[in-house]
Amino acid sequence: MESSSLTGLLSEYAELEEQLADPAVHADQANARKLSRRYAQLAPIAKVVKELETAEEDLAAAKEFAAEDETFAAEAEELTKKIPQLETKLTELLLPRDPHDSADVVMEIKSGEGGEESALFASDLLRMYLRYAERHGWRAEVLDSVYSDLGGYKDVTVSIKAKNPAAEGVWARLKFEGGVHRVQRVPATESQGRIHTSASGVLIYPEPDEVEVEIDPNDLRIDVFRSSGPGGQSVNTTDSAVRITHLPTGIVVSCQNEKSQIQNRARALIVLQARMQALAEEEAAAKASDQRRSQVRTVDRSERIRTYNFAENRIADHRVNYKAYNLDQVLDGDLDGVLNALIEADREERLAEQTS
Repeated sequence: MESSSLTGLLSEYAELEEQLADPAVHADQANARKLSRRYAQLAPIAKVVKELETAEEDLAAAKEFAAEDETFAAEAEELTKKIPQLETKLTELLLPRDPHDSADVVMEIKSGEGGEESALFASDLLRMYLRYAERHGWRAEVLDSVYSDLGGYKDVTVSIKAKNPAAEGVWARLKFEGGVHRVQRVPATESQGRIHTSASGVLIYPEPDEVEVEIDPNDLRIDVFRSSGPGGQSVNTTDSAVRITHLPTGIVVSCQNEKSQIQNRARALIVLQARMQALAEEEAAAKASDQRRSQVRTVDRSERIRTYNFAENRIADHRVNYKAYNLDQVLDGDLDGVLNALIEADREERLAEQTS
């Protein structure tokens, strides 16, 4: 039952369990967090292996005593059905994992076609993700925002982190959210009650550990300016906002929501690291396959992954043909239905690739 790779994973799990029981390991919080995440990844595998071993031992014992006691015969029949189910579950757990599944995320929401209505919808999307994070006990923090005239968002960047490093990663749940989100509703700016279609874009990156992405300080241009709020008014009397330009790639990030320039600079560097990691991985994936899936980088209504129809209270994800009529609940953070459909479709696809 155990392959050499599975044996290696179980050995690693045992070693991690021993390391995490050592108080000295927790003196280095970053390393302890990394070990805890890996331990959490391997724990389900170890649990199923233990269940499978126990079931196989019980089946052998039940078969031995079945001739003398019909109760054991019934137990043997149940275990004969249970073992293949556990084997299938183990196969699924051993599928190649996304290396970022345990990571926190940086998310950007951008208005697109539709003007002010798109910016207002971007604020609805932000609220939806903030409410979802709250439901899961995650920490969400707005790092930077550019308001529209009517109080929506032209562009907003948010960091979402799991409070418990051993819990399911934020990336594992939200990684399929990148793309164009289309809305169909009567805009606040519409005087005749006509339904309009507009779109906002979501970009999402796994937040890298500090050691994962190295940035040469000589490649950075750092500008400071005063923070601004809705309508462009200044909300700070000092130059605390920070804009960082990575000269080799042209990537520009900014952060203005912290009170000090030092804090804003640190936050902006986190976003820059996430973008650079995503760019490097996209380039590597492009070389490996022309058919790779990627996030939509242009916010065009026709290039949508999901539609939010207010008139019908309907949400539809076009990648997995998911449809539900609970849009009001979804916008209040009840996203698990559509996210579970996406995760299950990805699991089935990876399983099919593994067994083909």
